[in-house]
Amino acid sequence: MIKIKRRKENVDMKKIYHLTSCSTNVRILKELNLEGVELQNIKEENIDEKTLDFLKEKVGSYEALFSKKAMKYRSMGLNEMVLTEQDYKKYILEEYTFIKRPFMINEDQVFIGNAKSVVAEAVASFGASNA
Repeated sequence: MIKIKRRKENVDMKKIYHLTSCSTNVRILKELNLEGVELQNIKEENIDEKTLDFLKEKVGSYEALFSKKAMKYRSMGLNEMVLTEQDYKKYILEEYTFIKRPFMINEDQVFIGNAKSVVAEAVASFGASNA
């Protein structure tokens, strides 16, 4: 599980970055109360640098946001390289497939990935779906 660092100022944002072609992401979205939540399909519009930096501040590193399960990770030979924080940032900004998903922002809370514990925490934060 990824630990969340708290910021002093409040962040007034409810947004979920997801992949509509991923059945796991679709299932997770169905579990959440999405009222007032902005959804962004990262395949159509990848994360911007400002948001990525915000997430990095919350979780502590770009590596924590980077998906080493992505097919391109091995096909590009990245698994055989020693990547720096700037490398992780660069690859995430260049290719949506390198960011763990879904990642959900509910004001000052950030939830990244699809682990059962993360999803349970997100449901507790966003509320359960009415469906």
